[in-house]
Amino acid sequence: MLKINDQVPDFTLPDENGTVHTLAEYAKKWLLIYFYPKDDTPGCTTEACTIRDNFPNFKKLPITILGVSADSPKSHKKFIEKYQLPFTLLADEEKKLATAFGVWGKKKFMGKEYMGISRSSFLINPEGVIVKVYENVKPAVHAEEILADLKLLL
Repeated sequence: MLKINDQVPDFTLPDENGTVHTLAEYAKKWLLIYFYPKDDTPGCTTEACTIRDNFPNFKKLPITILGVSADSPKSHKKFIEKYQLPFTLLADEEKKLATAFGVWGKKKFMGKEYMGISRSSFLINPEGVIVKVYENVKPAVHAEEILADLKLLL
């Protein structure tokens, strides 16, 4: 997994509308990239909706939020529409970005092992350097945790 002070790897991924995004678009800006396992599942919905509910507070700060999962743009669009999510979701269907960040790997649930995305977030400064890594994110409190950290960093 990428760590504090690591440079963010470049990416080229489509969003929920098929619009392609690259790291270069976010140069000179604060960025939160949050990885989540799957659209419209209980934990992922809680996390996304908590960020949505705190979005007015995020908008007061100079930060862009990007959610990333291996779901398709079509799945992301449904997820955004169902929960009125006000931020961009990137489709990492080939798991290239998740792999580059070190969040794609073996997981265990109810005794079964499978490959998936670990719920993790990365706070990135305007120079493209990771300043905070959130592992084993608790969906219900993650947005408040990020906001508290941003207030200390900005």
